Amino acid sequence: MTSPHESMRLSITNEHFYIQALDSQSDILVIDRVTQDNSLQAEPGLIPAAAITKNIYGIFGIIRLVAGPYLVVITNRARVGEINGQAVWKVTATEVLSYKRTILHLNDTQAQDNKHYLSLVDIVLSMDSFYYSHTYDITHSVQRLQNTSPEFSHMPLHERADPRFVWNNHMLRELTQQPELARFCLPMMLGFVEMRKSSINSRPFNYIVISRRSCFRAGTRYYIRGLDSEGHAANFVETEQIVEIEGYHSSFVQTRGSVPMYWNQRPNLKYKPDPVISQSHDHLQGFQVHFATQIYNYGKQVLVNLLDQKGFELRLVSGYASAVETSNNDKIQLEAFDFHHECKKMQWHRLSLLTDQTDDAQTQLGYFLSNNGTVIDQQGGVFRTNCIDCLDRTNVVQSLFARKHLQALFTRLSVMQQGERIENQTSFEEMFRNVWADNADACAKQYAGTGALKTDFTRTGKRQFWGPLKDGVNCAIRYIINNFYDGTRQDAIDLFLGNYVVDESEGLSKASPFQTDTDLKFFALPTTFIVALSMTMISILLPDEHLSEQLFYILFWGGASALSLAAIYFYGNDFVNKPRLTQANPKTD
Repeated sequence: MTSPHESMRLSITNEHFYIQALDSQSDILVIDRVTQDNSLQAEPGLIPAAAITKNIYGIFGIIRLVAGPYLVVITNRARVGEINGQAVWKVTATEVLSYKRTILHLNDTQAQDNKHYLSLVDIVLSMDSFYYSHTYDITHSVQRLQNTSPEFSHMPLHERADPRFVWNNHMLRELTQQPELARFCLPMMLGFVEMRKSSINSRPFNYIVISRRSCFRAGTRYYIRGLDSEGHAANFVETEQIVEIEGYHSSFVQTRGSVPMYWNQRPNLKYKPDPVISQSHDHLQGFQVHFATQIYNYGKQVLVNLLDQKGFELRLVSGYASAVETSNNDKIQLEAFDFHHECKKMQWHRLSLLTDQTDDAQTQLGYFLSNNGTVIDQQGGVFRTNCIDCLDRTNVVQSLFARKHLQALFTRLSVMQQGERIENQTSFEEMFRNVWADNADACAKQYAGTGALKTDFTRTGKRQFWGPLKDGVNCAIRYIINNFYDGTRQDAIDLFLGNYVVDESEGLSKASPFQTDTDLKFFALPTTFIVALSMTMISILLPDEHLSEQLFYILFWGGASALSLAAIYFYGNDFVNKPRLTQANPKTD
């Protein structure tokens, strides 16, 4: 495999960016800031002594905005740990560098738009969940890497990486077009990676959890739901649990993803907007396209559906079950479990009903196991788990399946004797729970904007009295983010992934996408509500000699508050933060 350079020195002059590989004195990437050409040079002496220099650890890529191209580089990183003896890193700081030295060539509208685009890029770069390795392909599971052909292992890292999980593919495109620049192309994965050392019964091992978030149909909680026209599901995440012990490597893969139908759930100021199932799409065809890919990638699909079997979620439950039945595919098995009903009143011990219900499936799916490179067993399928968001309930259940994999593995390798339980290995159990709770928080922040709900159960094994209180706070924060910030977050993701491509003529021949004609009620109704609510409070708090007049004012201003608030909710769609970058992307609705 052609490994990307691990450390580099960036030198900046008025005309060029020079990126010199410190592990290879002959490799210097020269980016002409004027012509925008990229070339590979082998003469260290060509870098001017007066150049501004700084150490960098990789190139995120190049993105074009109104002011022209920008170079994005990694300026700091943190070592996460090692997998198969190879280091994995987390990006902790980046820098965005303009090719242009000034923006004097832009008019006021263009300059403002360019500033807005830069803020969108920063939103994604600050997600604090980008990972990479120079020598290990973290976009593939252990089993997929084991099953690749020898020719595959000689390909450059960015070419062999799974495109579903490479979030800077669009930004690397200008460099990947030149094969000689392969060692400057570093694929970035968004998700979660945790690596811990532990032991049970004096048998040390490495414990690793990797969650890979798909960049296909990527977005925020309410703006991206269901399937796109190519069968990609919203919030699709592949999570792999890896154990390395005494030459053995074991891997257990699970997936999560939005209900594979055509549906949406746009924010409208309601706490839970009603999901809308499309009447114009062929749901069965989309379902079959989605699972054809899933079966090809993973084998048998055991669909663990945790949706409520009542209320608005019932429509999705019924549609999902109907698609499974109509498809009549022997590689698809549906296991429905009404999480909220079964575990109501904090009866979380009833989750054992689900694990008992899926015991046979877990045995049939199996897990990957090798010893010093010799494959012993392979995983024949995956649990594909979903709830409405594929976050909170989903992560609780995935951690239960992950524990059962460990129970079977450690018993098989005699790390534990028959009858011993993972739950009784106090030190490891605490670490296991916290890793899965951290995984839940990372996945939830990327999709919904806050940490996960129900993590008190994941961390402690039981529902704590403070758990619902913490969940309530997170729900309130999610409400605010989903209604008033997610349109901008969605724009940021679409820009970053290339779903929206900036037209440099914006502000000249093309109108700015950020210019809006705001309706009068957008200002009038909130102002009326604030004034009326303030007057209501004043009428209540300030005594009046005439009680009847005070009561009249309270009722009048209270009624005005209620009516204005009702009007705001009635026109809820006009008050939420919507995406502005509406350039059509054929893969999304």
